[in-house]
Amino acid sequence: MDIDLIRARLAADPATAPAEAIGAPVTADDVADLIKPPLIPAAVLVPIVHGVEPGVLLTKRTSHLKAHAGQVAFPGGRIEPGDASPEAAALREAQEEIGLAPEVPEVLGRLPDYVTGTGYRITPILSLLPDGIALVPSPDEVEAIFTLPLHVLLDPAAPQRKLAEFRGRKREFWVWPHEEHYVWGATAAILVHLAHRLRAQERAAA
Repeated sequence: MDIDLIRARLAADPATAPAEAIGAPVTADDVADLIKPPLIPAAVLVPIVHGVEPGVLLTKRTSHLKAHAGQVAFPGGRIEPGDASPEAAALREAQEEIGLAPEVPEVLGRLPDYVTGTGYRITPILSLLPDGIALVPSPDEVEAIFTLPLHVLLDPAAPQRKLAEFRGRKREFWVWPHEEHYVWGATAAILVHLAHRLRAQERAAA
């Protein structure tokens, strides 16, 4: 998939999101029993790195954090009072976490908001990054920076559904294959949404 096609599909109007659990799209019926309001507004940057080996940029959080320690995540966090928009919050957090200058990502759109079982309402901000950008992980927040290859993201058979008990009921969740990292939960579900967006026209033509 070339860069112009990726750009066009990221900027397209959102398609209906596929289902997932241990978290849910904000419009899903599952939200009511997943978490009680008020929800904490947050934003994450979802960057596709284009180049010789394109992929989606991800981070592994450090093990000493109070929330989501050791988990794979997109750069991002709470929307603060000084943030003018979810886009501004995601870019600020990416600069703080991985040293990404705010002017570098090409911001192209959003995915639908997503509610997590930990009480966050996340706005995923879609963007493109050129290959070869020097990134520096914050030692207080990020243990590693890596990518999920684009060919894996675009493979409909790649993500797997798992089952776990959460708050007294069985819930399914997504897991993506990676050689070194366990990609699951909200991050994996957002990746499913991203793949759904990028493959939308192939499904329509089938």
